[in-house]
Amino acid sequence: MELEQSNGAKDHSGKYFLMRDEEDLKYGMFAKPLPCFGCGIGWFSFLSGFACPLMWYYATILYFISHRDPRERGGLAASAIAALICTVAALISFLILL
Repeated sequence: MELEQSNGAKDHSGKYFLMRDEEDLKYGMFAKPLPCFGCGIGWFSFLSGFACPLMWYYATILYFISHRDPRERGGLAASAIAALICTVAALISFLILL
């Protein structure tokens, strides 16, 4: 009797089994949970940047350097946009004070 792999992750005996795509070996690389409480470094930096804006600049550097996990790109891009807005606001405030 051959086991059929369907959308579920159980075989006929009810036990869980590891689902793999034999043609795409990169699938297992992204099955790991993201760091920083499961939301990833990008979103963690974005949220913590409201308390410490230097986190946005750190995430911006990671956005332009790091290409490891595509799941991180959204949060890192949001942090880069927040860093840009923060820089423009600081520049405008500085020019007004002069």
